[in-house]
Amino acid sequence: MKDLILKKATDMFLNLGFKSVTMDDLANEIAISKKTIYSHFKNKSELVQEVTMDMFCNISEGIDSICALEKNPIEELYDIKKFVLLHLKDEKSSPQYQLQKYYPKIHNTIRQKHFEVMQDCVVINIKRGIDLGIYRENLNIEFVSRIYFSGITNIKDQQLFPLEIFPIRTLMDEYLEYHLRGIVTPKGRKILNTIINSNHN
Repeated sequence: MKDLILKKATDMFLNLGFKSVTMDDLANEIAISKKTIYSHFKNKSELVQEVTMDMFCNISEGIDSICALEKNPIEELYDIKKFVLLHLKDEKSSPQYQLQKYYPKIHNTIRQKHFEVMQDCVVINIKRGIDLGIYRENLNIEFVSRIYFSGITNIKDQQLFPLEIFPIRTLMDEYLEYHLRGIVTPKGRKILNTIINSNHN
């Protein structure tokens, strides 16, 4: 039952937002009593925390699996982007914004964990790209990895990037291209252009 509650809560939070979904909504959706939910989670904050940690773990494991394939580093970043979009369901309801506004402690914890996982992944990606001659040799790896994290986090700010102007899928594509064009060599640019052209076909 706990797994079912977590799964349904995850779907509802992602589609409707963390603030918007009440415990009554969740109970009605699963056709159980609120009392049953409270027997597994003492309050909504605890449920939100478990949902976000569960999502974080699933996404981290998926990213680790993609990195373990050791594909071309440019292709690897596009595969990670596709995987993350699949799990975040386009963020129509801006769950990250609601999490940040109404559950700031949980948001900060997840952001820190996200940074630690992503930092390792991006640093390895950059080093491999340099070794393969598709990223520039003179990159400041620590700077590039952090600016990439900062950008990927901040493009989700819907005050800066309103969904009606910047659909999340298009926004992530454009941000990834922007990041890569700044660090690739001419050899890397050919690979990048091939991937972009195949995505447009």
